[in-house]
Amino acid sequence: MASTIPDPGAARAEVTPPATDRPGRIEAHGIDHIPDTERHGHPRELFSVWAAANVNYLSLVIGGALVLMGLSLWQAVAVTVVGNLFWILTGLLATSGPAAGAPSEVITRALYGVIGNRVNNAIGGWLVSVCYFALNLAAAATAAFALVEKAGITANTPVKVAVIVAIAALTLAISVYGHALIIKLYLPITLALAGAFTVVALSVFRHADFSYTPAEPLTGVGLWAVIIAGTTMVASGPLSYTTSADFSRYLPRTASPKAIAGWTALGAFVPSIVVGSLGAFAATAVDMTDPQNALQEILPGWFVPVFLLALVLGTISINALTAYSAGLALQAVGLRIRRTVSVLFDGTVAVAATLYGLLVSNFLDTVSNALQVIVVLIGPLMAVYATDVVLRRNRYDGRTLADETPGSPFWFTGGVNWAGALSLILGVASAALCVNTLYTGPVASALGGIDLSMPVGMIVASGLYVLLGRRAVAATSL
Repeated sequence: MASTIPDPGAARAEVTPPATDRPGRIEAHGIDHIPDTERHGHPRELFSVWAAANVNYLSLVIGGALVLMGLSLWQAVAVTVVGNLFWILTGLLATSGPAAGAPSEVITRALYGVIGNRVNNAIGGWLVSVCYFALNLAAAATAAFALVEKAGITANTPVKVAVIVAIAALTLAISVYGHALIIKLYLPITLALAGAFTVVALSVFRHADFSYTPAEPLTGVGLWAVIIAGTTMVASGPLSYTTSADFSRYLPRTASPKAIAGWTALGAFVPSIVVGSLGAFAATAVDMTDPQNALQEILPGWFVPVFLLALVLGTISINALTAYSAGLALQAVGLRIRRTVSVLFDGTVAVAATLYGLLVSNFLDTVSNALQVIVVLIGPLMAVYATDVVLRRNRYDGRTLADETPGSPFWFTGGVNWAGALSLILGVASAALCVNTLYTGPVASALGGIDLSMPVGMIVASGLYVLLGRRAVAATSL
């Protein structure tokens, strides 16, 4: 009879990172398969990874925007809660990382085929990530410019360039060192940001009008149009993270899928709810069309520099994850370069875009407008991926997924899994008919401006993949 005494060495192996994945070393792995011997950690580590990335300025802005759009305070809070429930899908996708020992950018070969997935990573992965990086960097830079001015330094063009480059360098350093450093740093970052936003919350609650309703409350179609638009705006955050497996793939294959999904979703959901609701409360007291300056009116004078620094730190946290995944996406497009090189390249492109946008033209407005339209893409992308995880029962063969040759099971037909590709294309097309952002689709026009692009795109994409993808899933499941 085998001994029932646990092996202490085996227990340590789950929590002690191997030499190849330590905080002080540059991560060696990119999109290649992570062997079981190099797996380590615990699902609870994912909480701080996602929490640090979501105690941020953007959630504050969106919460305030909901009130500015005409909702009452408690309607805005309700929309914030409902929109952030989509983090459950981000958590579900994270379970595929340990199952495959691969990042999301490789796992999606099961959905679109080897060649089809290169197109997916070029557009839905790399391009979108770099755009988000540039916009977030611009937001961080604006806060940093104000911090520099408070230090008595004029924020002229050379100073602005130096600030943008410095923030980007810190961000890319985290991304280049990679997974182990992210896991190590994000717990103290989460605690620091939580402390800073606690002070913000105390100041906001002292001034907030808890019974706020707009002078002319919305009703009927107008109310539903704003509620659905607000929910879509909030949900665009979690829906953009189809890359959650990137940060869970080092966990042991035996790690609980429920724990992985739970800690990922909870880590993002809690701070997103708190900070988003805080933005709504603040909008009842100050003009949140310019949150950074408006909040300074009600914050203690001594705390304003800390607040600005927290905005910068929060943006660095979210951008480090974005740059990390963008580097993996660039590799998955088919470029044979090291992950560190791809991350630095992505950062260079994003910095150039930010400098051009802030100092030369309205380029960042163009990027922002483009991202409003991209909402029609990220919903179907999330829906197809989540449906594949469910249909496949999270059974992925990471080594087979790494095979890009025409003989690979994931080559499908001509390198494309047409079940996934058509589901995505038709899901996006359906969403485009319903959108009401930069343009008004025919369905939105017929409904009086109600934008159903997110639910329609996701339902169509998921439904089609269930109908078209069952055979492909069965043929390529473990």
